[in-house]
Amino acid sequence: MGYMKDAFRAWGRVLTGYYPFLSIEITRACPLTCPGCYAYEPGHLHKLGPLIELSDYKGQKLIDGVLSLVERYRPVYVSIVGGEPLVRYRELDVILPEISKKCITTMVVTSAVREIPKAWRDIERLRLAVSIDGLQPEHDVRRAPATYDRILKSISGHTITVHCTVTGQMARRPNYFEQFLTFWSERSEVNTIWFSLFTPQRDAQLEEILSPNERIRVVKELAELRTQFPKLDMSDSVVEGYLDPPKSPSDCVFARANFSVTADLRSKITPCQLGGNPDCSQCGCMASAGMKSVGEYRVAGFVPLRSIFNFSERIGKGISKVMGSQVS
Repeated sequence: MGYMKDAFRAWGRVLTGYYPFLSIEITRACPLTCPGCYAYEPGHLHKLGPLIELSDYKGQKLIDGVLSLVERYRPVYVSIVGGEPLVRYRELDVILPEISKKCITTMVVTSAVREIPKAWRDIERLRLAVSIDGLQPEHDVRRAPATYDRILKSISGHTITVHCTVTGQMARRPNYFEQFLTFWSERSEVNTIWFSLFTPQRDAQLEEILSPNERIRVVKELAELRTQFPKLDMSDSVVEGYLDPPKSPSDCVFARANFSVTADLRSKITPCQLGGNPDCSQCGCMASAGMKSVGEYRVAGFVPLRSIFNFSERIGKGISKVMGSQVS
């Protein structure tokens, strides 16, 4: 029932010219230097320049700025990303309860490089996604200082979602994902485990990129592991979306339904939350994959939900233009 209520609220936002999803890079700061990090790619923000050179905010200015965005865009779901959001944990101590009061679900995506405040356990509608890229030997090299030991200390007492981005290095190791799922499924703090696939920028040449055959093999392997590991959340729609990703951001329901703002709290990240010039043929975004198949679902066997979304989006933009409240 809660899922359906959120779905209707999201549709309502589209019909009134708003974005149901809002993603905010609340800081440019991050103590990590992860290989292939899209946020620090030179072209992530196009003409604005690299994220690390962008102005950002602290203290009351950051609190007021984030809450103002939430008030303006009236989303159903907010993602707090970075940089590293825990760099601004004091501000989030204020921001997160205020968003919760608006009956909005918030996801904080973090490396868990520092201890997650205990008080956050009592915030309703707050979700914590911890990025863990592989088994300890590889993860600790890629994501130092957010090592396994530090993560385990940081998440103690919390309920989290483990989010792993699959790279080519992982794909080339036998039984890698079974070992990863075994370790994290046994942790009492872990409620859910997600896998995304590494999404490169166009023309990139990185070891992290999966070959087409590796991509197919990994997706099928993960699908088979679902019965063995109930905490693994990978629906059939996500599997289908990974095997046949959207052709472009304009073809991606999630990219069109999500408004992404960078650390200056003004500039929109385009063409999707990844910024830059992503290679959509190799898209590994879990939200994009899931919503693609949802968009292709046919109501009563005839009308694709994508068509209903497109129609609703046109109505919403028309209404907001007439009312003078169009967001962009």
